Amino acid sequence: MPSSRSRQLEASAISAFGPTLVILPFCLATLALIWWPIQLVWHIPYWAFALVYCLAASLLFIRPVQAAVLTPLFGARRPSRDERDLIEPLWRQIAQANHLPADRYILRVLPLDELNAFACGGHLVVVTTFAINVLPQRELAGVLAHELSHHLGMHTVALTIRHWWSLPVVLLARIGFFLEQVARMATDALASESSLPAAVGRVVAALLTVLSWPFVAALYLADSAGNVVGHRSEFQADRRVVRMVYGRNLSAALRRVISVGGSHRAVGWRQRIAATHPPARTRVARIDAMLRHPAA
Repeated sequence: MPSSRSRQLEASAISAFGPTLVILPFCLATLALIWWPIQLVWHIPYWAFALVYCLAASLLFIRPVQAAVLTPLFGARRPSRDERDLIEPLWRQIAQANHLPADRYILRVLPLDELNAFACGGHLVVVTTFAINVLPQRELAGVLAHELSHHLGMHTVALTIRHWWSLPVVLLARIGFFLEQVARMATDALASESSLPAAVGRVVAALLTVLSWPFVAALYLADSAGNVVGHRSEFQADRRVVRMVYGRNLSAALRRVISVGGSHRAVGWRQRIAATHPPARTRVARIDAMLRHPAA
């Protein structure tokens, strides 16, 4: 049985690179559009420009960069004194139980009225204020152990890279839709005065729509594929939590999610691929089965 105390590239971490590769061609196409005006004033080959941007994703796995870039990007903040007094002792216990230095990881708090937590980069763990305020300590410890399991299973590597590569695509799609709205408003304003400018405006708006949608579709496809793969990483993280002896804690936390109405089984393939996590009831059933039959 693999150790729960060390990083290990698990199967779901490898398969998560599939959705990441889906977004790469669209990222490169977007970077070409960004590079074109830049190279008019700053002579840099496109391959160098694109390579530097793509490789810059590796910086997101450096602890100071994660604290400086990812924390504000997610809208998270440093824990208050009361929050720190609550979560840091729990985190130290979990880290010590796995023979890991507690200060290797960065704990941040997301002001959100939702019972949630997530891991990102190579060291960042974010937990919502709702989870801190509502969960008893033993259940909160189970949630934190689950996020540590994502890091130890290296589930966050492909996800972090995919988000970085998606940024230019998201930017281009937003610019495209903004220009489309401007063209439509200009068309509506000119429609009563002249039919020719109105027709030109409609053509421009339609063209921008056609150009934007492939990039938007790529984002949806990559996210949907990432969600499907992500379900497997959740189950693998839960399995590691059981090996950490925090399985009962996590099961109790998931039951609380169910009690507050936070677990709805997806109906139909559209809901299933849109769900970022498997149903909490399914996860509880699997965890309880592993607790009953630890040898299996």
